[in-house]
Amino acid sequence: MATKVVVDLRSDTVTKPSEAMRASMAAADVDDDVRGADPTARRFQEEMAALMGKEAALFVPSGTMGNLVSVLAHCDVRGSEVILGDDSHIHLYENGGISTLGGVHPKTVRNNSDGTMDIDSIVAAIRPPGGGLYYPTTRLICLENTHGNSGGKCLSAEYTEKVGEIAKSHGLKLHIDGARIFNASVALGVPVDRLVRAADSVSVCISKGLGAPVGSVIVGSKAFIDKAKILRKTLGGGMRQVGVLCAAAHVAVRDNVGKLADDHRKAKALAGIFFLLKKLRSELVIPCSRPDFSLL
Repeated sequence: MATKVVVDLRSDTVTKPSEAMRASMAAADVDDDVRGADPTARRFQEEMAALMGKEAALFVPSGTMGNLVSVLAHCDVRGSEVILGDDSHIHLYENGGISTLGGVHPKTVRNNSDGTMDIDSIVAAIRPPGGGLYYPTTRLICLENTHGNSGGKCLSAEYTEKVGEIAKSHGLKLHIDGARIFNASVALGVPVDRLVRAADSVSVCISKGLGAPVGSVIVGSKAFIDKAKILRKTLGGGMRQVGVLCAAAHVAVRDNVGKLADDHRKAKALAGIFFLLKKLRSELVIPCSRPDFSLL
């Protein structure tokens, strides 16, 4: 009798914590992280800051909060404006939080099929100096790497650095929604700190491709993280013995970054199978209203 195997392809967000993660959570040394006293959280944040090539890091409950805290930290005056892709996660899927909670105005630029925005279009979207009487004030540019709505396309370090140069020359900040930045690093063969070197802040999700049960990390300068801590608390994200979650996140980074290349190989193989089935379905004439492709 054939064994039925179910493969859940909904998302990398439905992974389950490994036994090593569960054991690490059970053994975690914890304290009150709101007071900055949780040793496991402190250690994990220091590790992530070093890995990403930034001064400091902060654990937050979700990628949405990570992006929201980052935008609000950079755009700390109501009426600020952020330039971001019209097909970006921050713009489409984060409940309009930057506007609702921060009074930050989104200025969208069309995303290309590879997830980039045209450099000239970014420059054209920057408000002219002295227009504060009429316009919002541009303070931030946001990129997304990998770009989800472009099929997970990776932004190159060279492109990111061009955008970083534009931001710097206009006195702006650059934030990267790096929910799957480790996937981009592995796919491009570029160290993750090189991919984000031009950014003033990065949000990194640990509970997607890396498989931890909860959490994201934002990284940036010490001054940025000091502001982010206050905003995290304001938004209700200041948790107590959060080392329980950081312990699992540490294991996820330690054990699973090295598995991403194999994830990519399997994803490509599955994509090839689905493409073949789709092609067969369009070419075959099957005399039934609901063909059973398990026979193919």
